[in-house]
Amino acid sequence: MLDSDLLSPGRIFASVRISSKKRLLELISVTMAKKNKALSSREIFKSLCAREHLGSTALGDGVAIPHGRISNTKNVEALFLRLVKPLPFDAEDGKPIDLLIALVVPERSTDDHSKLLTNIADRFSDPGLLQQLRQADDANEIWHLLSSSHA
Repeated sequence: MLDSDLLSPGRIFASVRISSKKRLLELISVTMAKKNKALSSREIFKSLCAREHLGSTALGDGVAIPHGRISNTKNVEALFLRLVKPLPFDAEDGKPIDLLIALVVPERSTDDHSKLLTNIADRFSDPGLLQQLRQADDANEIWHLLSSSHA
């Protein structure tokens, strides 16, 4: 499902404790900026918030793909987070989220970005995969599930 260059065990967080959607977006922004020093956590946060203002990136069934575009990168950046306690995220089905893949994409990568989002959304519509991700012991097991999944 996901290229190992895009999502490695070091970009997977299996036990995130967070209290609000805003704090979650802040955590994503700071973590992405730490993983890639060329990125600005402020720019990432603004981009994620701007996208969420257009409508929730929650897919339903406890899954979300918060994403945004930024000008200071040529590469897609990703993080996977599994929340300890589900968080309200304005999903259409009303369910809080506990699984998410956060993405930051280059400002001008419209086709690639759309294909990646579609691929991820398709994979996260698989109830079996969602159950396995929720039951996985650690980041390595989650990485194995995500990297070995095929659309």
